[in-house]
Amino acid sequence: MVGESMTWVQALVLGLVQGLTEFLPVSSSGHLRIVSSVFFGDDAGASFTAVTQLGTEAAVLLFFAKDIWRIVCVWCATVFAKLTARSRKNVPVSEMVTTKLPVVTGSGPAGYDPGAEAQRELDYRMGWYVIIATIPIGVLGLVFKDQIRTGARNLWLVAIMLIVFALVIAAAEHFGPKQRPLEQLTTRDGLVMGFAQCLALIPGVSRSGATSSAGLFLGLKREAAVRFSFLLAIPAVTASGLFSLPDAFEPAGEGLNASGAQLLVATLVSFVVGYASVAWLLRFVEKHSFYWFVVYRIVLGLVIIGLLAGGVVSAT
Repeated sequence: MVGESMTWVQALVLGLVQGLTEFLPVSSSGHLRIVSSVFFGDDAGASFTAVTQLGTEAAVLLFFAKDIWRIVCVWCATVFAKLTARSRKNVPVSEMVTTKLPVVTGSGPAGYDPGAEAQRELDYRMGWYVIIATIPIGVLGLVFKDQIRTGARNLWLVAIMLIVFALVIAAAEHFGPKQRPLEQLTTRDGLVMGFAQCLALIPGVSRSGATSSAGLFLGLKREAAVRFSFLLAIPAVTASGLFSLPDAFEPAGEGLNASGAQLLVATLVSFVVGYASVAWLLRFVEKHSFYWFVVYRIVLGLVIIGLLAGGVVSAT
């Protein structure tokens, strides 16, 4: 059965919700599920959520454009240097290829100064960390794609996960040493945060909440965990949005069905609001803890449980 058509007001509101909540540890997919059901009487759907996330990921790309460009340049150049290096036995030790790029001037393609070898080393490692850490969610996302679009969107599950993972975030904030800067990120850190990102496949968990909490447990500073969380989300969310485009533009089944124009506008709204949200969160975590979000998640979860128990909204 074909679902009800989405209105322009619904598209604008849901785009705004996506932009506001994507980067906060409160679960954007959970919020879209809640808002579309509580206020509009139906589920906007997983495809709509995935596509509008393209807007917020575009905001991340723009906000971190300089860092992303630098990481890509360093990673590509270093991998190319390693692949084309001559046999080590025929190369003097002083000329052997390492993970560091040859020293270049500030006019180089990545704009480095001659003394920036530590930054180049970090950028090369960051490139690998993002690639490796993206593999788990890519595999699990494909394996469980049908469950993600159906059973996982049950409002009982969303409400419970809002509360349960609020306690996880609180534990990470309380027990995490929060001493290590981004420069001390390791392969182990990347893998653990990559597996934590898989929890975001469940609405109500929060991608940024899961990865940032993992980073805090590992001893990363709050801002370092959040920054890597943003970078880590780019490949997975972009791939998810592009993968969902055919379903979103040719909706079928129950739920609110958005037109192509509505999807485009909602995505643009999420981009503008998301850009402001990124800037705000990075400033916020420098001086404030995640406890503010913990309280919000618990209150919201309890409200949804109350609405479900009272029969005000349907779980499916």
